Amino acid sequence: MRSVLTDWRVLLAILAISTGLTATGLARADESIAVIVGKTPPHIAFDRANLEDIFLKRIQVDDDRTALVPLNLASTDPVRVAFSLSLLGERPGARQSYWTERYFQGISPPYTVHSQEAMLRFVADTAGAIGYVASCRVDARVHAVAHLPVPAELTSQLHQLCEKTEPGSE
Repeated sequence: MRSVLTDWRVLLAILAISTGLTATGLARADESIAVIVGKTPPHIAFDRANLEDIFLKRIQVDDDRTALVPLNLASTDPVRVAFSLSLLGERPGARQSYWTERYFQGISPPYTVHSQEAMLRFVADTAGAIGYVASCRVDARVHAVAHLPVPAELTSQLHQLCEKTEPGSE
């Protein structure tokens, strides 16, 4: 049975989603990276600190002890670069020594998927999965729980991605 506190967390997450509140303040949806979860969101606050800890695998379960499954796009994908710069303040690959150390502690880096469509499908179908896509790619299969701003140097690349139809997304 869920506690009243857990029910309030779910309601607050739904309120944040429906009002457009973000982990980093208000970011225009068409110029942001959406952090996404499946239809049943993990029971955890999606603030900036928790998101960083989830993607660095310092937090591995939610409040209900459900395993969290963070996902990444390929390190050269412009959406991954924008996500890493916005959330972690550095480009993908900058934490190689961190992941080497974590590997010897038995913790692997987040799984990598090869497209935004693959990210959407995995997150929609996997309990505890947390990923990210360009906001223009969010659809009914997932919920956006936070929006991260796109660094200025990558804005035009993301606009171009949003204008293209990704294979397999029809």
